[in-house]
Amino acid sequence: MHTITVLGAGMVGSAIAADLTPDFDVTLFDIDQNRLNHVQQKYDVQTKQADLSQSHLLKEAIGDADLVVSAVPGFMGFDILHEIIKEKKDVVDISFFDKDPFELDKLAQKHEVTAVVDCGVAPGMSNIILGYYDQQMNIEEFEYMVGGLPVKRSWPYEYKAPFSPIDVIEEYLRPARMRINGEMVTKEALSEPEYVDFDSIGTLEAFNTDGLRTLLQTMEIPNMKEKTLRYPGHIEYMRLLRDTGFLSKEKVKINGCTVRPLDLTAKMLFPKWKLAEEEEEFTVMRVIMRGMEDSEPFEIRYDLYDKFNRETGISSMARTTGYTATAVARLVISGNYSRTGIIAPEFLGADTESFTKILDYLEARGVQYNVSRM
Repeated sequence: MHTITVLGAGMVGSAIAADLTPDFDVTLFDIDQNRLNHVQQKYDVQTKQADLSQSHLLKEAIGDADLVVSAVPGFMGFDILHEIIKEKKDVVDISFFDKDPFELDKLAQKHEVTAVVDCGVAPGMSNIILGYYDQQMNIEEFEYMVGGLPVKRSWPYEYKAPFSPIDVIEEYLRPARMRINGEMVTKEALSEPEYVDFDSIGTLEAFNTDGLRTLLQTMEIPNMKEKTLRYPGHIEYMRLLRDTGFLSKEKVKINGCTVRPLDLTAKMLFPKWKLAEEEEEFTVMRVIMRGMEDSEPFEIRYDLYDKFNRETGISSMARTTGYTATAVARLVISGNYSRTGIIAPEFLGADTESFTKILDYLEARGVQYNVSRM
């Protein structure tokens, strides 16, 4: 039986481990023993406590693995991916770090490692879908919008974080890169809000965030952009915090103590943004591709609406993100996808067999994308 190490026992990492355990020898690692105990109460998963920021403990954790899945927070992601590749381990990564993953491409190719990055719902499935259609037709415009939200709206933020709050806050800080008429353009995060209607939800608010990531290097589509979805009004609260300085990374001294405002804000927001046990939430995503085919204009749209699964107790964000990662993990560990180097999700989509298997895998677990063409 193949051995898989999962790094990070957060909401998504624990769902990944639970999904892989029936078919593989899986061990889930995290620094927080209480979190691991909670996972063991919910799922039949092997766990081990370890501080993964310590290089020797990380090496021990992945030493016997045939494959590693990295679900650590973004601020740890790049360095841990670097260590995994140095140890010559195939890896599927969903840490969504802010550095360029292709900096590690030569190292991954040297060690003949398959390192799939950004392998979640968005980035992830959004890229996979685009990668598939980019092989089929001439796409001139690509845009997608995505959000994970609680069903119950509560004042003031009407939001709960399905993953690390510090990573969510990064979405409100990183300048949003996009391509307009073939030129790279950078705009402020939280900018250009617009209202978007969804049949299953109602009206949401979309705003610029930096979600295109590897697509800006791998795709030559002249117009590409990404937006995040929230309930209307959320953006004003986050602008207020950001523009007042509560999200600043510059240290300030207060009564002899030095602190980053960002760290304090994240600490205070966490209890307000934490999903309650079995709290209902949903993931919504819309992917739109426009272009020409046989001299005729077309628009292809993928819509996702997925809710918390009460039967399994697994959140929608864990399902939509985690099951994309486990679908790809199975492709890699079985040898069905063996290209080496840094693998952006759009590379997977360009392989028709992989694209079909990933969608089928998600559908078998109740994660369904509705496709329409105009």
